[in-house]
Parts: sequence; structure tokens; C-alpha cells
Amino acid sequence: MMKLDIAQEVGQTLSPNPQFSRNNWLELQGEWRFAADPENEGIKKGWFKEFPAGDSIDVPYVQESDRNSTHTEYASVVWYEREVSLDEQQRNKTILLHFEAVDYKTTVWINGFQAGEHEGGHTPFKVSYKPEGNEETVTVTVRAEDFNTTDQPVGKQSWKEDNFLCWYSRTTGIWQTVWMEFVNDFYLESVQMTPDIDTGQVSVEAFSRIPEQYQKRTSLTMTVYLHGKQITEVTVNNLSPYTKTTLTVDSDFPDFRLAYWTPESPELYDIIFTLEADGEVEDNVASYFGMRKVSVKDNEILLNNEKFYQKLILDQGYYKDTLMTAPDASAELEDIEKIKAMGFNGLRKHQTVGTHRFLYLCDKLGLVTWAEMPSFYKFHSGSVGRACSEWQEIIQKHYNHPSTIIYTIMNESWGVNEVYSNKQQQHFVDALYSLTKALDPMRLVIGNDGWEQTKTDILTIHDYTQDGEKLNEAYRSKEAFVEGAPAKTSNKYTYAQGYKYEGQPVLLSEFGGVAFTEQTGSPEEDWGYGDRPESKEEAWERISALITAVMDNEHFCGFCYTQLSDVQQEVNGLLTHDHDYKFDPEKVKKLLNQKHTRGFIFE
Repeated sequence: MMKLDIAQEVGQTLSPNPQFSRNNWLELQGEWRFAADPENEGIKKGWFKEFPAGDSIDVPYVQESDRNSTHTEYASVVWYEREVSLDEQQRNKTILLHFEAVDYKTTVWINGFQAGEHEGGHTPFKVSYKPEGNEETVTVTVRAEDFNTTDQPVGKQSWKEDNFLCWYSRTTGIWQTVWMEFVNDFYLESVQMTPDIDTGQVSVEAFSRIPEQYQKRTSLTMTVYLHGKQITEVTVNNLSPYTKTTLTVDSDFPDFRLAYWTPESPELYDIIFTLEADGEVEDNVASYFGMRKVSVKDNEILLNNEKFYQKLILDQGYYKDTLMTAPDASAELEDIEKIKAMGFNGLRKHQTVGTHRFLYLCDKLGLVTWAEMPSFYKFHSGSVGRACSEWQEIIQKHYNHPSTIIYTIMNESWGVNEVYSNKQQQHFVDALYSLTKALDPMRLVIGNDGWEQTKTDILTIHDYTQDGEKLNEAYRSKEAFVEGAPAKTSNKYTYAQGYKYEGQPVLLSEFGGVAFTEQTGSPEEDWGYGDRPESKEEAWERISALITAVMDNEHFCGFCYTQLSDVQQEVNGLLTHDHDYKFDPEKVKKLLNQKHTRGFIFE
């Protein structure tokens, strides 16, 4: 079979979850029946058995988006319904119905019977259903409620009636991919793969759904390929629901070399999981992993035991007509290609969670990513519980993606506004830091990004000073800024009370934010940091001076520039609202590839 290039793969054959892909899947994008429920009376009226006639919606685009702007009645409770036709083979299988993200609380019915519930607006979940008899169709009904309160994780969604500052239009209901898979009773639920480049091994933890009658007669075979050539194969017999084993992907052959994952050379190992019972194949899942390691030595961040200078861009994940939902996977691919064309080697996905396809494209094309918890804004026991639950699901989603190297838990003390001196809030951030380390020991963790740090692997600072010379001066003395309040745009201390600098790498994780647009609109309503440049040339001079000041600073091991694209009223992107270039990408790349004082040279 001829190998497709990445653009063809995205346009024709890309699985909804390339990290855990079966052949037998059915994507449920497109037209669904839709009903607003402003009085919250749908359950009482039995809409899950008899759906009200009238409206429709284009899933996964939400009612607030221009893509679905024909709806006349907005509601915080919305309903969806769709009939799905099953072929003869599918009628004899268990249906796994996947929702990649529904904001915020979801109830799912299949053929009028409740199949599952989920709380959390940014994370995947699935429900299962076993058709009875010879059902030719199944009816999927979904109820989503999202009151967008400040004690649930909302990220950059405005909780006010209108947008303000850097908070944007809200999102209600289904906003990422929905799809079905069709499996036997004995199937693979999930896997976790932990690479170790120092030993040339990968640890595999497999979670299986095993009917009782199969437990003594089962096997799981894991076959690993690199560039189409089989590297190793391991079989485990007599499975339990949880199975752990170790695969060696190194070799003593003279011509073999362990393939590392890096942004410059994003090598991926393919792995096929085959479940069998009595010698018959019951499930087959295709996946992949990358052999890469993230660590800290002295005050440097290392990738595969080598110093790694991060040149990141802040990605809010918003699109002009579809809000938090990308128009399609091709739009996600185009963003990644533009980020790389401008010379960045990574991105910080800010206050949202990328799709399976987006993360796969970062893995495939070589772009490091930071995963982040969307913030809540009111601290109490309920919001703490919601954040802990959703954060664990975010970690699970990113675990197998080699491109994800850093987790950001809190941002700028949002939701923990008194963390500087409040011990309860400090304990919460520290607890999530430790929980993250327990669930994923491979990655670096930032407790409270920007200022007022508690436990953290990296000292990250936000500073939107608009003058390159002033930015350089503020960070000239490391002793002064690690214990002080260097960012005059916030006047916040670097560390919370009771915490101090312990030699961590230092990274300027938000800066820039130069507001400039040539598009027509209402300049008085546009928002950005600092005074507005009067011309494109003045905007570029400011951007260039700020980036140069950061790259020339001997104390920084990287940076994250704000931001990728304009978003609604915020116009400080390097791309427009339509995700077109504002500045020549070659000029940006040349700027980012300059030699600087930490000794890194970019070609």
C-alpha cells in the first residue's frame, strides 16, 4: 500500500484518535437534531424517548459559533439526537461511543436508555452499548448543561454576558469529535507506554475488558515497528484486567541506532496490540510511541540528555467562526506547519485541551507541547474536586504523546487568588503537583505559571513589558528577580510566601503580546498589551526587540511568545483572526534562529 503524506492522511484516512486506532470506526460529525432547553424541562418531558421536532445543529460546532449562528434561542442546557445505521457486522458488536469533549456536564442515552454520564468540559469519555437482537439503527441522545460558573474549569470562556479583556465567547455542549467503535466482548480499553531512552526500553501497561470465561485462555501480543521494519514482538498469556510488561527497542546490531523523538527528527515507533482468546483474534489496536526523555540538570531543561532551548508560542486554540473547535483537522495541520515555518519548536496550549488529532500531528511533525489545566476562578471544596477530577483525565489523554513534555496546573493564580499567603491554596497547588508526578513521572510540572510559585520544576515568569531594553534590565540580575517582583506589568512576587528559588531552570513563559492588526473593525474595542504600534514596521521592531532581549538573556532557558493568532477582541497574534500571517514567516524564523548568549546556535 502506498504511504500517504500527512496532508492526504488528514484529508482521507486519519482516525479520530490516531494514538489508539481500530479499523472499525464511524465518525458522527455533521447534522444532529438539536433542542435548546432554557427551562431545563427536557428530562421531565422525556426528550430522551421522544425528541422535540424542529431545529438541527452541525456537530461538533457549538450554538455560540458563527458556524451555527442560526439558532434563535440560546440556552445553558442543550439536547442533541442522531440515528446511526448499523451494518450486519456492527449489529453483533459492543458499541463504544466516544465523546472527545462536551462542555460541561453530559448525560447520554442510547435507544432511550441511559448509557452514561460525565462531568468536565475538556476531556474525553466513552459509553458502551450492546445492541439486542438485530437492531439496524441506534438512536443517540445527548443532554449537556453548562452554566459556565466560575467554580468549574472554564479556561478562557467569559463568565460574563459579554467578552472582556482576554476572555472570549463561551462554549456549550459538544465541541470536539464524536465517533463510534465496534468491538467484541473481549477488548483492549487503554494502554500507557513509558519510554526509557537510557535502557532502550518501553514499559507498557495494558487495561483490558475480559469476560470471566476468557480469563485463562487469553493473550496480548505487542509488535513494534520502526520505518516499517519489525523491531520486537512480545506476547503475554493468561491476562488480567491490568497487565504490565517491558519491551526492548534497542539492539546490539552494528547498524542499529535507537531512534529518538525530537522536533528536528520526530521518530515514532509503531506498535500493534493484538488480543486473542483460544487463538482467535478478538481485538486489534494500532498505536505508536516516541523514545524521548525530559529532565533537568543544574538550571537547564534537557531533551534526550541534551540541552534544549524552548522557543514556544502561546496557542489559545480559538478560530474565527468556530471558536474552540478547529474547522477541521486540516486547519490544525496548517497551524502546526505555520508555527514551524516561523521557527518555533513548540507551543503552549493555553487554557484549553488539544484534540487527539492535533496532538498526533505535533507528534508526527515534531512540535513540543505544554498541556494545561483550564482555570476555574472561585476557590472552594467543590471547585477543588472538579479540578482534580478533570486534571487526571487531561494527564491520561496526554500520557502517550511524546510531543507533550510539560504540564501547567495553574495559571497566574487564577482560582487561587490568595496563594501568595494562603496556606490552604498553597497546599492545593502542591497537592496537584504531587498528584501529577504520581500519575506521570516522565514530564516536568509547573505548579502556578507566571508568578507566586509554590512547588514547581521550572521557574516560569510572565512579563508584558513592551520595551526590549526595560525587559533586559529587569532580568539582568538573577539573584534579584528570583526573589523579587520583576514584572512591572503585574508587580507579583516570583514565589509565594514560604517558598524560594532552588536552582530550577528559568523560562519566560508569557511575554510580548504586541497588539497590531491591519484588518478593519473597531480599534477602540480591540485589546492587547501596551500602547498600540502605529504601523506594521513599528510593531515588528517592538516584537524583534522583545524576542532579542529574551534570547540574549543568559538566565533564560527558553520562552513562550504571546501569541499565535488574534482571538476576537484580542489582537496580539502573529497570525490574523483568519490564521493568516501578519509578518513574513522567514523574517520571524531568522529572528528566532539568531545566536544568543546561552551558547545555542540554530541553523
